[in-house]
Amino acid sequence: MPRIIDLTLPVVPDDRGVSRDIATTIERDGWNATTWHLYSHSGTHMDAPVHFAAGPGTIDQIPLAGCCGPAWVADLRPCAPRALLTPDNLGTLRDEFPAGESLLLHTGWSRHRDDRAVYRDGLPRLSEALATWCVAHRVKLLGVEPPSVADVNNLAEVTHIHEILLRGGVTIVEGLCHLDQLAAPRVWFGAFPLKLAGSDGSPVRAFALEGIDPDAFTPNP
Repeated sequence: MPRIIDLTLPVVPDDRGVSRDIATTIERDGWNATTWHLYSHSGTHMDAPVHFAAGPGTIDQIPLAGCCGPAWVADLRPCAPRALLTPDNLGTLRDEFPAGESLLLHTGWSRHRDDRAVYRDGLPRLSEALATWCVAHRVKLLGVEPPSVADVNNLAEVTHIHEILLRGGVTIVEGLCHLDQLAAPRVWFGAFPLKLAGSDGSPVRAFALEGIDPDAFTPNP
């Protein structure tokens, strides 16, 4: 039987850059509604090229077909804090990855979500070699568990790695979770952002489908 695995962190009001106000109530207005103030890179989210001036592309310009398709799951556990990930960490996928598909890096890092100092400041990072490998292999979507692909406290590093990926046509999805629930090495993966006009990024609803042929629905770009 096919199953859906939700790979998305909940967006909560005490997240960085996120707050929520009561707009209306049943008792006062007849319906409940809230006003959310939402950081464009909160929770599980997607980066657009304009995020690091890697191109003019904004989040609303990414086609839906570019947000889904077959994805390989690379199990990189155990992954030490501040580990620098290289192509060698991919194991056999380094040489066997089919160009043009997506790649999910399973580091187990989402387990640190509630320890914000570790989750944000100790995250495993992509090396320049791995970022370049992703571009060379035309990785469509690169999904990672940490809130960034590089050290958020090192502007030179975080800029350089994002520029390599985004200039190279790799769409980045950060803040994934529940990758430990994936049993198959290759799944159908989707991460769909809000259509925020002119935005540098957006939270996404990310998920994987197992029990189906990942090639059964591969949309054209």
